[in-house]
Amino acid sequence: MPFARISVLKGKSPDYLSALSDAIHTAMVETFNVPPADRFQVIHQHEPGELIFDRNYLAGPRSDDFVMISITTGKPRTQEMRNAFFRRTVELLQRSPGLRPEDVMIVVSTSEPGEWSFGDGVAQMTEPGWEARAMGTPA
Repeated sequence: MPFARISVLKGKSPDYLSALSDAIHTAMVETFNVPPADRFQVIHQHEPGELIFDRNYLAGPRSDDFVMISITTGKPRTQEMRNAFFRRTVELLQRSPGLRPEDVMIVVSTSEPGEWSFGDGVAQMTEPGWEARAMGTPA
């Protein structure tokens, strides 16, 4: 149930945005044990001057293709899992839509199960059997 916010400069095509979305989700499924149908993402396209980033801080140089990915997860992942996610995301984004590794920034944050409601005004992850239901199996 990770939630991804993806920020890019305005002007990317629908195919480009779809490739971003697909790569990030695939990396989460492969490295974070996320069910394939568990996909919640928001893509923000910003005007010049609205996505502010240092072009050389700790990596770079960064171009106008810079993408900032913020992932909020409902349970912590080990550093090994996060590192695998970072690597896999960059690999997939290099393939499609063709991003350079220097242009990919990823931040992973965690939250408590009771801080999520997927609808109906209910914190589903606080109810017994929620994990089995999320995986599509009877509780």
